[in-house]
Amino acid sequence: MVNSSPMISPQPAQYPHSVVDPVKLPGWDPRWSRLVDAVTIDGTRQFHVLDNGPALEELGFSADDVDAIIVAVHGNPTWSYLWRGVAQAGIDAAKETLDLGSGAGRAPIIRVIAPDQLDMGFSQRLGHTELPSAKGQDTTYRTLDQRIFDLDAVLAALLDPEPQVPLFTLGHDWGGVVTLGWATHHTIREAGSGLDPAGMITLNTAVWHDESHPIPTPLQAALAGPLLAGSTVVTPAFLDTTLALGNPALSTAVKNAYKAPYADHTRRAGIGGFVADIPASTTHRSRKALRRVADGVAATEKPALLLWGAKDPVFLDRYQHDLLERLNNVQIHRYDTAGHLLAEDRNIAEPILGWVRQQLDGDTRPAPDVNASRGSVAVGQYAPLWEFLDRWTDSSKKAMVDMTATDAHGKPFEVSWSKLSSIVNAMTIGLRAAGMRPGDRVSMLVEPGRDLTAALYAVLRVGGVAVVTDAGLGVAGMTRAIKSAAPRWIIGETPGITLARATNLPGKRLSVRTMSPVARKALGLSGSMYGFATKYASQTYQEEATHPDPAPADDAAILFTSGSTGPAKGVRYTHQKLSALTQRLQYTLNVEPGSSLLAGFAPFALLGPAIGATSVTPNMSVTKPATLTATALADAAIAGETTMIFASPAALRNVVATAHELHHTQRTALEGISMLLSAGAPVPVPLMDDVLELVPNAEFHSPYGMTESLLISDIDHHTQRALGDRNDRGVCVGKPLDVVRVAMAPLDFYGRPSDTILEGDEAVGHLAEIVISTPHMLAGYDKLYNTNRQTRVDTVDGLQWHRTGDIGHLDEDGRLWIEGRTHHIVTPPTGVLGPGGPEDDIQRLSQVSRVAIVGVGPVGTQAIVAVIEPTDQSIKPGLAPTDLTDAVRAATDVDIAAVLITDDVPVDIRHNSKINRPLLADWAERVLADGKVTGTK
Repeated sequence: MVNSSPMISPQPAQYPHSVVDPVKLPGWDPRWSRLVDAVTIDGTRQFHVLDNGPALEELGFSADDVDAIIVAVHGNPTWSYLWRGVAQAGIDAAKETLDLGSGAGRAPIIRVIAPDQLDMGFSQRLGHTELPSAKGQDTTYRTLDQRIFDLDAVLAALLDPEPQVPLFTLGHDWGGVVTLGWATHHTIREAGSGLDPAGMITLNTAVWHDESHPIPTPLQAALAGPLLAGSTVVTPAFLDTTLALGNPALSTAVKNAYKAPYADHTRRAGIGGFVADIPASTTHRSRKALRRVADGVAATEKPALLLWGAKDPVFLDRYQHDLLERLNNVQIHRYDTAGHLLAEDRNIAEPILGWVRQQLDGDTRPAPDVNASRGSVAVGQYAPLWEFLDRWTDSSKKAMVDMTATDAHGKPFEVSWSKLSSIVNAMTIGLRAAGMRPGDRVSMLVEPGRDLTAALYAVLRVGGVAVVTDAGLGVAGMTRAIKSAAPRWIIGETPGITLARATNLPGKRLSVRTMSPVARKALGLSGSMYGFATKYASQTYQEEATHPDPAPADDAAILFTSGSTGPAKGVRYTHQKLSALTQRLQYTLNVEPGSSLLAGFAPFALLGPAIGATSVTPNMSVTKPATLTATALADAAIAGETTMIFASPAALRNVVATAHELHHTQRTALEGISMLLSAGAPVPVPLMDDVLELVPNAEFHSPYGMTESLLISDIDHHTQRALGDRNDRGVCVGKPLDVVRVAMAPLDFYGRPSDTILEGDEAVGHLAEIVISTPHMLAGYDKLYNTNRQTRVDTVDGLQWHRTGDIGHLDEDGRLWIEGRTHHIVTPPTGVLGPGGPEDDIQRLSQVSRVAIVGVGPVGTQAIVAVIEPTDQSIKPGLAPTDLTDAVRAATDVDIAAVLITDDVPVDIRHNSKINRPLLADWAERVLADGKVTGTK
């Protein structure tokens, strides 16, 4: 490329002999360092600046070739070293462009500029002679306003007032306040640099602190009078404490790199000054400046990206919520298990560069959302979930049968359509009277059954957004998920409300049943659902001008995934999406008036009233499928006059195991079942055969789906059995439903799915990621911008597709075969491999109870390892005996490098089938490396 307009050549940075040279720091390119003299508010000051422009020049890119500039500002007590990953990602993208050419679809060329703030990093020290105090009235330390002026001055020295490319700001900690303040402070920019940013990115920060809330505990300690100077300047305590927040922990080398500019107390004055400038009180000298930043953020229409480490002890979730409410055009990715040093904890460069690219392309949609009128296949007219409740208000027929509870006569609890309708109606009025408004998020901490069903439909009717978390996530997982969703309300039974109280979950609390005054006060309750049902029983709910019914495009529910393949994700469904789903269920299940659905799977139990079927809840723990017994299944079928059953494979296994307990009447009832569905995990043909001995007149179907789209394809028992002799690898899940389009994104040699998706004959036979488009798929993931971006595919026909994360192939008859997940891919030299096929081969051996195929070694040259849980429990963990190794190798055509024995293949609790292969791969690598056998968990 021609250097028609070169960037400013860097001046070699010179550093005091007492300071470690950045050239020697890990992950830092010495070409990035430069010293810049800038005329700021109090004269000319010298700034150390990270600038990857010179490195781009060496690759052959001129200033004219740059597509965007990112201006990044660190907080306290870090320095521009924080942004090395973003700078390097810009260089890597440029190298990729050189390799692939400059055609359409190339990665943008991004220049990263990151100044060290004055008194920080390797920038000029201002020669303070007194220690900072917590009163915030010091005149010798940099204020927020001055730091905003400083940033403008640096950019004025580096950039043309009218750059030909968009400029984006990036900040962290108080650097976030500085960048947001600069981006929204028109007066400073117009009078100084003349620059106008195109968008804003920030990591954990806060633009406002309400004095009614306490300062976060770590800052309380630092601001405590004489402790401020002692902990921030005299000693490196504040610095050390900050560096200890890495999750995972920072290496010693990286910690030393952050400490390099702050070698002794003479270099740490800025750290103390920064803390002293926190405007915690209304009289603080920087309070007005912070107010101006907060107001500017609320007034701007500039697009913004918020990346948030949820485990930050300083910038708590309340600051995140404040930013989300202020920013008018914002997208967020919330990292549940990352903390304050998010730039170290996670790869932030990938979402940052991805977001910038979307802004450059003019693609600002926050999430995939197939419009009702533009779905992949036409669907019926929109109908809200409560339609049948409104339609059958006079019906005395059963709407629900709950076997987990009994009435006053000891009989299973039954509710007619008219009774359910009246209860939901009254609860809806009560919720509105209590202050629930459209869009309010509501955490539903109620066990599946009649109570959850009634409360859920009332929440949806009033326009609330139901947040549903599976108890199978455990207390920690549920708490993390609920805090992520940030509900304004919590509806729960006693255990759920107690959990909310103990873990300080956000939201007003409502109990299901009315409690005593003492209990109400102890649990902080604002009312009860059945209290509403009684109080408002004589009234009829109608929408009001100030409280309209929810629109089809409005959010209806946030359903959290099982978390078996990583932290649980909140899956957003709109009312339109749920309407499309219920229509699909009605068609697939052939639901007609009088149909009765016995559901051992919570989502389908809750959707029973929405499809006009009697919803029957068996006596089991829905969060523990294996608790369903044959007698519980039969008794529920009798009570609910059941025609259809939906149960997971784990539940059906226990039904078969306890079938000997059935008596004649119970067996007869099961013979009346006309349809049986099982999903959530592959259903082996032998299990199907065993179940059909109990329900011989039922059609046995095994639909394939996920939280993101509950129904994608379907296969019946006869087809599954007929395919038994095929050589296809994996588990066949049948043909896509008529409203589902399936495409395949082929995998390259390194197991990476292609950006190009294939349909029809072109898609047949490729090992690929499965991509779907259907009216009833998710509207997007909640607060997971980068996941939405990674899983979305747009095609020229205007459709939006969702990457499922599952891998497999389509056969010549259009049937779909599942072979694992994208993060389960094994990459031996012979070509990419999905574990499902060889696992299915090996699983047929009588010596094998469970098997997992994993890859050990570098990507592209991995050895294929089979990890076996043997039926013979006397075999010790470690390398498998020779005879078992030979049997495993003979069972499959894959070249198995090693066979290992474990007494514990880790699987998910929910389905007891989803294997944690990444965990096993790490374990196998350790065993093969040093021969030491430890637990897999």
